[in-house]
Amino acid sequence: MNAALDAILQKLPELPAGHVWLAGAGPGDPGLLTLHALSALAQADVVVHDALVDRRILALARPGAELRFAGKRGGRPSADQADIAATLVALARAGRRVLRLKGGDPYIFGRGGEEALALAEAGIAFRVIPGITAGIGGLAAALIPATQRGVNQAVVLATGHGADHGDVAGSVDWAALAQLGQPIVVYMALTHIAAITHLLLAGGMAADTRAAVVSQATTPTQRVLVGTLGSLPADLARERLATPAILVVGEIVAMRARLLALLPDLEREVPWRAD
Repeated sequence: MNAALDAILQKLPELPAGHVWLAGAGPGDPGLLTLHALSALAQADVVVHDALVDRRILALARPGAELRFAGKRGGRPSADQADIAATLVALARAGRRVLRLKGGDPYIFGRGGEEALALAEAGIAFRVIPGITAGIGGLAAALIPATQRGVNQAVVLATGHGADHGDVAGSVDWAALAQLGQPIVVYMALTHIAAITHLLLAGGMAADTRAAVVSQATTPTQRVLVGTLGSLPADLARERLATPAILVVGEIVAMRARLLALLPDLEREVPWRAD
């Protein structure tokens, strides 16, 4: 092993008994785990994981570690957030070394803040280990840069939950986002794609604005559908992409076609493809 890498691995922090680490597992591919997350998997007595954590990542857990499912999936029976927090507290109080493993990043639409607060209120020591969020890693996997000089000066991360109710208390003001002139990346968008596109169009965003959906990013089953804000609902009705998926709206989407025109085989050479 490289001596410099070995020195880093030897100095990674210890997960103490009675502590909880909230870690991001990244968007899918095990190669996108951080060293801290990998170290936590090697130490934890129990891994409380989400539905979106790849089974290959769970296979990296310490032999004998308990794997507890605590996933949330839209439209399906899901773990209650209060119960998840209570489980983390109870496991820590029992002296277990606890890893709460989430897809993406725990603090980006992952309810990591709620769990951190619950742990703090219970007097449980915790650490947060960031992960690559789908809104960044998923775009990169689709050959779409989140920022591009001369194209955008900001990028908006939003959630698609609640979009079917329009602009109600607690939901996104889509009309305001439509006026920003900056790319918008929407998590959990597929269920309400028609409502989201309608609200953006009603807010003044042009129907020919470039848009794309990235499905199951950085996994062997990744798919990318490119269209426009106006065409995307109909395109998705035909294609029926699988969740999890992110929606990106904005001119940064054009970079994908430019890159593939120059290097047609580029997308087939990424490390997470099965073939």
